[in-house]
This record gives sequence, C-alpha cells and structure tokens, in this order.
Amino acid sequence: MNDLISLLATQGPAVVFVVTLAARLGAPVPAVPFLVAAGGLAVGGTALNAVGIVIASLVGNVLGDGAWFLAGRRWGYAVMRLLCRLSLSADTCVSRSESILGRWGGLSLIAAKYVPGVSVVAPPMAGALGMSNARFLAYETAGALVWTLGYLLLGAIFHAAIRDVLAVLADIGLAATVVGGALMLAFLLWRYYQRRMARHADDIVTITVDALRTALAQGRAPAVLDMRGEQVRAIDPRVIPGAVGFALRELPHALGPLADGRELVVFCDCPDDASAIAAARVLMAAGLPRVRVLEGGLAAWMAMDAGDGKVVEAPPPVPASLGTTGAA
Repeated sequence: MNDLISLLATQGPAVVFVVTLAARLGAPVPAVPFLVAAGGLAVGGTALNAVGIVIASLVGNVLGDGAWFLAGRRWGYAVMRLLCRLSLSADTCVSRSESILGRWGGLSLIAAKYVPGVSVVAPPMAGALGMSNARFLAYETAGALVWTLGYLLLGAIFHAAIRDVLAVLADIGLAATVVGGALMLAFLLWRYYQRRMARHADDIVTITVDALRTALAQGRAPAVLDMRGEQVRAIDPRVIPGAVGFALRELPHALGPLADGRELVVFCDCPDDASAIAAARVLMAAGLPRVRVLEGGLAAWMAMDAGDGKVVEAPPPVPASLGTTGAA
C-alpha cells in the first residue's frame, strides 16, 4: 500500500495520464480504479496533486478519444466495425453504439464513457457523422470532466474503505495478483464462450450471397431488410439493391406488410451477423417462417459484387413508409 500511495503522491498526474490515455485508445487498462484511489488518498491526508490529476485525466481523455474521432472522420464506419469486432461485447457493441448516438447526439460522448464496449466507439462514430472539431472538443471536455470528477468524488466519499482495501491488498501481495488474474482470465473465457455459442444459432436459416443474387436475378424477389441503424445507413453509402432499412425496435410494428408470403432476407454489417440474427428471431416469433439471414452481411455482398462487377435488379421494395430505403 505504501508503494501505491507514494506513486500516486509523487507521480499521480503522470500515472493517471498514461492509464487514461491507454484506456481511451482501447487498451484493457483499468483507469477508473486509479481515479477512485486518488480521490480516497486525497481526502486521507496524502500530499496528492489533485489539480494535476484532473488535468492529466482531461488531456488523456481528449487525446485518446480525439485520435479515434479523427480516424472515424477519415475511414468512417469501418473503424467502428473493427473496434466492435475486437470488443468483448461484439454482439451488442454496434447496436448499443448506434442507439446511444442516435438518441443523445453529442451528449452520447458523455454517456458512452460509462458504457463498456461503447466508450471507444462513440468518438469515431461522431467523426464519421461529420461532427465539427469544436463541437467534439466541447462535448469531449465536458464528458471527461464529469467522468474524472465523478470517480474522484466517489473515492473521496469512500476513502476509509479504499484505504482498508489497499491495506488488505498490500498484505496478501502476490496472492491478490494471482487471484485477480485468474478472475480476469475466467471472465475472458466466459465472454469467448458466449460469443462462440452465439455463432451456433441452430434456429436460424441462412442464405449465401450467391444464392441471394441468383434469387434476385431470377425474379423470385425476396424482401431484403437492412438492420443497420439509421445513423450508420446515413454515413455508409453501401447498399443492397432494393433493401429497406429498419431499426430492430420497429419490426414488431411492421409485421403486416412483411407477412405477404415473400421470403424475408435480413442482413447487417456487424460481428457474427448479430443484429440480423436478432431480427430474424423477432420475425420468426411473430409467425413469419420464411426468414433467412444473409451470411456475412453487407461486407460479404459488397465483396462478391466488387469481384464480378455484376449489377443485380432490385426487387419490389417493402412499402417505404415502414423504413428508410437505401439508394441503389
């Protein structure tokens, strides 16, 4: 415990800057415990440079999130798709990110800091959506300040308990490190198992890109549903001809026109086709049996489309009033 107190007392701002910057860049670094501990130690009489810690945290937040913001502006949705694929919550990362930004706009940069798996994705999405540098900097600074002061205050309120915890950790030393590492490994394995199980969706019928293109070319005209979020469809010009955009929450209210006997093909642009699988289950639960998920989603379609250069006729669309039809 004395080593940690001494480190935070003498090098607190530098430590907080490094761990905060690393966390905002996406590294699995626990920045929050350092802030909470710093808040507790500040109240406990330790000669801690609290102002320096606040400034260090702000700079780390702005630099880390700013890097992803600029990446989103440069490379668009591809950056978010990559980050979500690497996330421990890859199955929900895309949908949660779209929901937060669609609902809160610039304020999402503040809210996302408290949502695991989304905090790194919000800045590049803001950049891809064309948020101005000044607006981003204003929201990012406000969010970083709220986040920093909040955890420092939490540490100050529970400073006595924090010092007790640090004392216990100091006493058990290596054993605490081993137990903590084992728990982290168990958590990672559990998340990996969940993701593997999600891929084995035995109740889902899939369709390949080649089969869908053949069906469209032969005029069998399945209805194609784009399950990407509205914000993503706005910034990503790629589209499957005739596809109609839906939010997952809209599907239960759009079953009438979809129940016309045509086969339904749903797709997304997310890890493991997670959003498309969720939509297919909603449709099947409502009694629509002819539902398939496009294997590989939009990325697979575009890869094959670019490979052969063919143009596929668009099928008769689902009524536009039920969704946002992408431009072919």
